Amino acid sequence: MSQPRSKKRSEGLKATKQPTSPGQSDNGPEESDSDSSYDVGKDDEEDELDRLVLGDGGDFMAELAREGDTDQETSSEADLEVEIGPDGGEENLTGVDDADLFFIDAGPSDADLNALTQRPNSEDSASEEGDGPAWEDSDDDRLMVSLAGNPRLRKLRVTEAEDMVSGREYIKRLQRQFQRLNPSPEWASSERPAKRRRRSSASSDSSVSSQDMDVDEEDVSTQPLARILQNADSLKRTSGSSKRNKLRAEVLDIQRTRDIPMTQPSAIGSLSFHPQYPVLLSSGLASTLYLHHIAPDSIPTPNPLLTSVHIKSTPLHTSAFLPPNGDKIFFSGRRKYFHTWDLESGNIQKITRVYGHKEEQKSMERFKLSPCGRYMGLVSSARKGGGIVNVLDANTSQWIAAARIEGRDGIADFAWWSNGEGLTIAGKGGEVGEWSVQTGKFVSLWNDEGAVGLTVLTLGGKTGRQELGGDRWVVIGSSSGVVNIYDRRPWTENGINVPQRPEPTRRLMQLTTPTSCLEISSDGQLLVMASRWKRDALRLVHLPSCTVYRNWPTSQTPLGRITAVAFSSGSDKLAVANEQGKIRLWEIRA
Repeated sequence: MSQPRSKKRSEGLKATKQPTSPGQSDNGPEESDSDSSYDVGKDDEEDELDRLVLGDGGDFMAELAREGDTDQETSSEADLEVEIGPDGGEENLTGVDDADLFFIDAGPSDADLNALTQRPNSEDSASEEGDGPAWEDSDDDRLMVSLAGNPRLRKLRVTEAEDMVSGREYIKRLQRQFQRLNPSPEWASSERPAKRRRRSSASSDSSVSSQDMDVDEEDVSTQPLARILQNADSLKRTSGSSKRNKLRAEVLDIQRTRDIPMTQPSAIGSLSFHPQYPVLLSSGLASTLYLHHIAPDSIPTPNPLLTSVHIKSTPLHTSAFLPPNGDKIFFSGRRKYFHTWDLESGNIQKITRVYGHKEEQKSMERFKLSPCGRYMGLVSSARKGGGIVNVLDANTSQWIAAARIEGRDGIADFAWWSNGEGLTIAGKGGEVGEWSVQTGKFVSLWNDEGAVGLTVLTLGGKTGRQELGGDRWVVIGSSSGVVNIYDRRPWTENGINVPQRPEPTRRLMQLTTPTSCLEISSDGQLLVMASRWKRDALRLVHLPSCTVYRNWPTSQTPLGRITAVAFSSGSDKLAVANEQGKIRLWEIRA
């Protein structure tokens, strides 16, 4: 019985899937019973459940039609009219902008529309003529920002009573504030000068040829100093004549600042500050002169490089600005010539000989310029009968006079008087002489106390007598590391009366290797002494108490093997160079 019954049911399923014609409506009793079991309609409970869960299609269309009528009555003529089709879809929306389809409901606003200000700005016209923004948000016009309600935005107000501004005006004020705090750097400007190599022009046969000199690729290499310095932001003249406060003895307020960023390829043999500008000159055996702008707070590079000049095949031993204006740079190596760089014209000249003294002056690496800027002193290479310092005219390079001191092994060092009218010369055997340019003779000869091979000498302090140039202190270093400090004021109380072997005011024994650097600050309050033969061998001495500072340098101070030191013209900065080619700076606070 089960097999015929399942057959009848399968036949009934096939009948419901096939379309029937009107003529075939009358079927057998078995087939009609099967159809009625599948075509039973939904009862009232199912219809109610469908309406609650899925919604009522008729009510939805009526409500949608009523919503459309309400929008058409309240909207303006410029608003979009949406038509509802019979199938409930939206039509005619292809050409409608996005801004017309959506809006932001910000809620009720208590802002006073009269407080909104629209200030004319030149940026609007500039954006129309030049490059405008790539994209603008239309919602910026609808936004309103309170400047007085936020403490961080009060600086954007034009007047104190101003409060609400539109979103577009708020953006412009933020842009102006950012540009005010962060101006566009020079390298970001659209117009940049073309780079080219320049030759140094100079007349006569003493000029430097292009084969002997090689400058850096920037156009500023041999430009006048005034133009070079104009390109450096916030460059001001240093006030070296301003009076500083007195420094305390034993404890010094000194703070390290930003170092010179670059490391030179060789040991630095010479350092000097410009007498009027915050510019540092350095040179070494790499045959290159470097000019750095001393600006520790400069962005993006502190103490940036202004320019550099490379002289081929000439390892430099000495370089210095010509006092008192610093309009020339003299530099030389162990060669039979030296160079001068005129910073006003940009010319570099090569001086090849000292007429009449060619045999005495076979090398010109050791020289010093007088503080008055008129003379140049060259240590002669001849040692016969003592040592010689040839005095040249700094402008014409012509020989003027020669100062010869009797002694053995030649000249250890010499220094110009502060008025430029004389020299103090020290021989390696301990002989010291005071030589006058006006008379061409030694006005005094004396011996250093306990001298064992003199190495370096310096003068300083502007409270001395004019008979010996106005310098109060003469400091002498030796190969044993002992440094003697002499006070010259008692020597000139009744004319020039220097004892044959004067007693030093103070004998300093902090250095244990040969003294290589001695320098007195321009205000005469500090003395720095150093030795290159031992790491971190540097000490600072207070004048006139002649006491060594105990708080600096410390064991953690990075000095290295010191090769050169220099004070700024204002005596507020100390530069220290070492064999690794690094220059470190410290600020001295009174």
